Amino acid sequence: MGKTKKLAVMALLTAIALTIFVIENQIPAPVPIPGVKLGLANIVTLVAMALLSRRDAGIVLLVRILMGAMFAGSPSTLLFSAAGGALAYAVMCLTVGLFPEKQLWVVSALAGLAHNAGQLLACVLVVKTPGVLAYAPILAASGVITGVFTGLAAMYLLRALRKTGI
Repeated sequence: MGKTKKLAVMALLTAIALTIFVIENQIPAPVPIPGVKLGLANIVTLVAMALLSRRDAGIVLLVRILMGAMFAGSPSTLLFSAAGGALAYAVMCLTVGLFPEKQLWVVSALAGLAHNAGQLLACVLVVKTPGVLAYAPILAASGVITGVFTGLAAMYLLRALRKTGI
């Protein structure tokens, strides 16, 4: 893929991820537990990692986090998204080559766990009390469940994209 085409694809993926993030922020959470959301924009990160490269997916993720905080968040949104996103990205980079594409949901579930761990660590630093770690089991369960969902969505999206020749 040429540089111009790759840049255009990265810009498109970033715009899609940002749009999904902003829309998801406007929708009430599926469960009434603070901090639990589907994380649908992560589908795009997984797709970018599979179609492009780890580095390119990291750029798409970074730009989405920065712009998402500007358009739909606050400084705390940036802190928590960056902390969770960085750990999730690291886990994706370490595990994406270990599993075949049909098991992308496993990579996503592990990344979901890492994302929630990063957010909890950021919260501990902000509130300066480890008591918030009592919330870890709930966030771990939600990270696995939402990670499996987003991983399956990314897997089926990749299959559809490959059928179209992308």
